[in-house]
Amino acid sequence: MIKAVIFDLNGIFIQSPKLSDRFESDFHIPTTEFIPKLSEIMDNVRQPNAGAAFQYWKPALEEWNVHLTEQEFWDYWFGAETVSEQIVNFARELKNKGIRIFVLSNNFKERADYYGHYPWMHEVVDKAYFSWQTGFVKPDERAWILVCSENNLTPEECLYFDDQVKNTNAAEHVGMKAFMFTGENELRKTVNECLNEH
Repeated sequence: MIKAVIFDLNGIFIQSPKLSDRFESDFHIPTTEFIPKLSEIMDNVRQPNAGAAFQYWKPALEEWNVHLTEQEFWDYWFGAETVSEQIVNFARELKNKGIRIFVLSNNFKERADYYGHYPWMHEVVDKAYFSWQTGFVKPDERAWILVCSENNLTPEECLYFDDQVKNTNAAEHVGMKAFMFTGENELRKTVNECLNEH
């Protein structure tokens, strides 16, 4: 019996244009230069005890002659993100049926704090698990095991959705039914089919 649905956050609840594409169009930084730097920085800031995330970005921005203060940089990045009201409403429907809702996200403190300002993050989501807090960066299987162990769930009682195949593979490996996110309507259909199987 399915008791919980676990969602990746960015790319599902929170949707946005690629930061690399925006930097290319707005600041003329080639994606071939931006993406390796983004990966390197994110590998650091997603970890516990990383320190302030902007300190990792500042040297890169200076190198690229991008003159943004910390606040301007976060506003530029997070301000382009939009919330999928369709997903939020569906998660609310599931919660009202007694299904527990969790978020499992590779993310850093400043971004997680920003998302904490969304009322639905507290109203709809039972708990959000961020890698900078847990120390488990997906596809580390311990990320999913932690959600189960803390909430008295077995992997077989959970559905998982992500927009990266390496993460759905890891969730499947621990015993969850995992699905690639391909759109709001498809997600709703998939969840309802899984709930109706039981």
